[in-house]
Amino acid sequence: MSFSLRPARDDDAGAVIAVVSGCWDEYPGCVTDIDGEAPELRAPASHMAAKGGAAWVVEADGAVAGVCAVWPAGEGAWELGKMYVAAGARGTGAARALADTAERHASDAGAAEMRLFSDTRFDRAHAFYEKRSYVRHGALRALGDKSHSIEFGYTKPLTGVVVRALDVAALDSATHRLSAILCACVDGGASVSFLPPLSLETARAFWRRGVGAVAAGRRIVLAAWAAGELAGTVTLDCETPDNQPHRADVAKLLVHPAARRHGIARALMRHAEAAAREAGRSLLTLDTCEGGAAESLYRAMGWVRAGSIPGYAIHADGTPCDTVLFYKQLADASA
Repeated sequence: MSFSLRPARDDDAGAVIAVVSGCWDEYPGCVTDIDGEAPELRAPASHMAAKGGAAWVVEADGAVAGVCAVWPAGEGAWELGKMYVAAGARGTGAARALADTAERHASDAGAAEMRLFSDTRFDRAHAFYEKRSYVRHGALRALGDKSHSIEFGYTKPLTGVVVRALDVAALDSATHRLSAILCACVDGGASVSFLPPLSLETARAFWRRGVGAVAAGRRIVLAAWAAGELAGTVTLDCETPDNQPHRADVAKLLVHPAARRHGIARALMRHAEAAAREAGRSLLTLDTCEGGAAESLYRAMGWVRAGSIPGYAIHADGTPCDTVLFYKQLADASA
């Protein structure tokens, strides 16, 4: 199926309502009440223009098969919404084209961040947004409508390199992108506990095991976005013995191979040190494969080599890998 994308017009209203109603009908308990709860769909172009935003539709075989819109949400953020694609047009790239166009429009208008809300029942939509590097954010939102809708909030930085700590909800929703990053790094030769080929299922299981540690405050997971893509991560493990309350381990510094050479790893390490200080930690430790690119990065950032352990791990071909131990004492931020 081929499709084309164009700006929405007010005379698309009937077709747009049919697409939206068809999507709602796929979920038990979702009630279609256009005039009572979504009158803006009667004039999609005019409504979005009045909000300072824009709307688009995709046509497949000459008929409207999808719609989406964006509008300013304040504080440098824009909101993505009214995102629906008819069942017959899914899997064609139509949804991706709509979202790409909407995000590009927001970015060109100066947006630094994208936000959206999605009904908690819309599992398929959640998977789509999470693949696009959105993560859960904020409290649930109850609309008080006839469908008894409760919505998740999602967000992502849209421009530059941005590092943020992931809370439990954000980490759980980021597992798809984090797993893809982990697999790409392992398959590229990174020595981070796994051997290639690493399956997405194994990678997802690893990240999901970490959700409980984040919830308990034993672990801090930082994520880095570059130009709207979740591209890197680093973990700060604070579950240290009773006689080491001042220490934390840095682990799983990962940057997707396609996003390297943009300062992402350095940004992640700087934020990891800041997070450690905030958590009351004054000594950081880590280990890395000797001779790798990460070793040079740590040296350049002031980490001190404590020694090496020959043959501590193995490479994918079975040959031994010497591991270097590093530490860094953090200056007192209050001094």
